[in-house]
Amino acid sequence: MATTYAIDLVPVDVQGRSAAKRDWRTLLSTEPPERFLGFGAPVLAPLGGTVVNVHDGEPDHDARRSQFSLVPYMLGQAERLRRGAAGLAGNHVVLELAQGRGYVALAHLQCGSICVARGDLVRFGQHLGACGNSGNSTEPHVHLQVMDGADPVAALGVPIAFTRFREHHNGTEHVVEVGLPAEGSIIEPAD
Repeated sequence: MATTYAIDLVPVDVQGRSAAKRDWRTLLSTEPPERFLGFGAPVLAPLGGTVVNVHDGEPDHDARRSQFSLVPYMLGQAERLRRGAAGLAGNHVVLELAQGRGYVALAHLQCGSICVARGDLVRFGQHLGACGNSGNSTEPHVHLQVMDGADPVAALGVPIAFTRFREHHNGTEHVVEVGLPAEGSIIEPAD
């Protein structure tokens, strides 16, 4: 599924929380996606390119932070896998990068939020849709992967590098000129 070098971007507040509210549902049940900071946040094109694939119409499902609620979710994994890219990526956009540099997939977008169509030329920073909780997702976030082909089922993952970001990790903070954030890091623009 071309996820070898993929990264999940989970919006958090200044305290590193993806949702400010915690209650009995957090511990024992599912939670509405609207409870999470990232739900509905704009998703922008990380690079310019041509839209080669768009899938929308998958519902945003309830989020799951509870270990109890993850059990039925895991039992549904086989069905999502049978559905292929739509079941796993949910609502998604795939961009072909200029000069044959690969393809970028942005997945788990909010149902009905995608505002580009196949064949559209997009520029860096252009609005593509909104952060959602569709497909194989336990809470609202954006899954980003770079691939050597347009079909995530057949493509291979390609390494990713971000430019100029501030990384907060294990009590330290520093600016990274080119690289990939460490697992569990909080990142923001370095400007």
